[in-house]
Amino acid sequence: MNIPITTPITIVSKNNGKIKVHTFISSYEENNIANATHIIESEHTLVVIDGQFLRPYAKSFRAYADSLGKPIERVYLSHRHPDHWFGLGDAFDDVEIYALPETIDFLKEHAEASREDHISKLGKELAPTKVVIPQNVVYPGLQVIDGIEYIIDRVIDTEIDFALTIKLPKHGVYIVQDLLYSGTHLYLTKYIDHWIDILQSMLCSDYDIFLPGHGFPADKKEVTENIKYLIAANNAIDNGLKDKEFKDFMLSRFSERECPAIFDIYIPRLFDGAREY
Repeated sequence: MNIPITTPITIVSKNNGKIKVHTFISSYEENNIANATHIIESEHTLVVIDGQFLRPYAKSFRAYADSLGKPIERVYLSHRHPDHWFGLGDAFDDVEIYALPETIDFLKEHAEASREDHISKLGKELAPTKVVIPQNVVYPGLQVIDGIEYIIDRVIDTEIDFALTIKLPKHGVYIVQDLLYSGTHLYLTKYIDHWIDILQSMLCSDYDIFLPGHGFPADKKEVTENIKYLIAANNAIDNGLKDKEFKDFMLSRFSERECPAIFDIYIPRLFDGAREY
């Protein structure tokens, strides 16, 4: 297991206040897909976004959060894909966790089956030992935590059917998670057209820093690169490519992007109707 990467950056707000954004990324090597989780550090508290995938990374992420010496006020779970919630049970079971109602409902019904299924795939050392369902429903709107404004949004039909995003308007930071894949191959779904529309709206926004669900913090150039990627994928599908032919085309067309293992995760769902969890 490779040591995770941490990339803390400091952002100064327009009103001369400070937050520090810590981005914690799992290894790019082997079959990892560079899961990115984040901590918003304000004067007195920490807010965590997502919980890593594999248990060793989840525990390392929690240890890193604890090393900052401030209490974790809450965890926001962005969506129901297991690479974002698996780590909550082993690392953040003592913290209040917030998620969209659709995410909570899905996890209540499917989380344990997903955990058990992944034990056979990952092994007991990497898979979560238990499931933790978020206790708190969050809805779109403004929340103020430790004097910092968090604008919660609910985005539908992109990389996932329901996703939670967070804007920090006074700091120019937009926590988009899996709306954006920074430098890595994307997890594709049937919602490509609408996903492109959402990314185009991000280009027109006032935000400068985008925190993705995979890879390093990004800017609008990476948003544009994601749009190009989705357009190419759409064209390939329209031309009849699927399965291995589709994967080979996308790997050749975007050879600079990392984490090719993600194709083997989503292709059975995109083309062959495999179950979603």
